[in-house]
Amino acid sequence: MGLLAMYFLLQLAFGVGTGFVVGLVEGLRHAGEPGARIQQYVMAAMQRPDMQVAMVVLTVPLAAAASMYVAWRNWPALWSLSPPPGFGLVRAAPARYYAAAVALGLLLPPLGGLLTQWLAHGQPVAQNVEQLGQSATPGLRLALALMVVSIGPLVEEVLFRGVLLSALLRRLPVAGAVVACVLLFGAAHLPGLHFKWYALPDLMLLAATLCWLRLKSGSLWPAVLAHGLNNAVAMVALFAALAQHHP
Repeated sequence: MGLLAMYFLLQLAFGVGTGFVVGLVEGLRHAGEPGARIQQYVMAAMQRPDMQVAMVVLTVPLAAAASMYVAWRNWPALWSLSPPPGFGLVRAAPARYYAAAVALGLLLPPLGGLLTQWLAHGQPVAQNVEQLGQSATPGLRLALALMVVSIGPLVEEVLFRGVLLSALLRRLPVAGAVVACVLLFGAAHLPGLHFKWYALPDLMLLAATLCWLRLKSGSLWPAVLAHGLNNAVAMVALFAALAQHHP
């Protein structure tokens, strides 16, 4: 739990720090102008859509690297251990689980989307990442998409289905550990969904599927693959929607 909290708090801290530095530099450049206030440039920098996207692209890899380093430093023997309490970062998984990961990664987004639409009763549901992608330049949008389908799934699987699930299995039966991991995964993503509860079942379905892949395959990589494909489908849908509005 502490490692998860550290990961999300580091994203916040790095993001605020990046925006502050950029705003400070712009403020100092205009310091001689009449009525110029450095704090205004700092606030303006943090609110710019392109700056917000750049902050995500920069801060998530930094937070991921720091969190994974702490995990490796504290539990080096568990990284290459297949069954829990190991983190499962081994390639030794039957090929059928990689095939299952591909199928589930492509199937879950439309199923989850239909479930969310049914629960939302027509209310709009969009994650912060999707909203940021809509206002980003093509270059930043591509960088955001690459991060969302690679670094994001990897670090979240290490933290949730590696570290957290292994810790829960030491204290709870398998069913209880999976339920707790699923609930915590959903709760951690609620702020990015503006605390709209009807988006939770979709997230919980994804989390339960990833837990199943981790436990049945004996490896974390099928879950990483399914998570990355799930995110990739969402980003492709976003790009397609933007292409329709801006042909």
